[in-house]
Amino acid sequence: MQIKEIIVVEGKDDTTAIKRAVQADTIETNGSAISEETLKRIQHAQDKRGVIVFTDPDYPGRRIRAIIEEHVKGVKHAFLPKAKTIAKNGKGLGIEHAADEDIREALQHVYTPNEVVPTTDDITLEDLMTAHLIGHPQAKARRDRLGEILNIGATNGKQLHKRLKMFQITEQQFGAAIAQLDQEENDA
Repeated sequence: MQIKEIIVVEGKDDTTAIKRAVQADTIETNGSAISEETLKRIQHAQDKRGVIVFTDPDYPGRRIRAIIEEHVKGVKHAFLPKAKTIAKNGKGLGIEHAADEDIREALQHVYTPNEVVPTTDDITLEDLMTAHLIGHPQAKARRDRLGEILNIGATNGKQLHKRLKMFQITEQQFGAAIAQLDQEENDA
């Protein structure tokens, strides 16, 4: 599998994992303190070939994603659930620990944020409450699983609402994902 866009990762080990799974070029941020020079390289890559941000599913990874999104418009995003990024010894978390097939799967479900003004038939905060995604004892677990189903990553309640809009998740896609989530919980 060959990736046209340049993939932004956190470090050398992530690059090694990406290159093991697919044919792609990477830019490493070398941590969550992204330099001005690195942001310029990412902008240049976005202008020339496009960029996919593929960071770890943890706080520093989300911070890097937010910084890049703020400075470089139109980047794409790939996500892996936390469970698929845990080291075999249980000590550590990151893209570098993911299986090749999980990396390929994540890169097949890349999202581009919506720059268009959202329509009025968006998924509302009330919809999120009704679906037990906010304000419910199981909300965090349900959001995490919903993020896996929709390939939009794990979020808190506020981020979930923003990401659903940003990635143009339709009411139908949302409803189908909630139905799948409810079915999985009933089967458990």
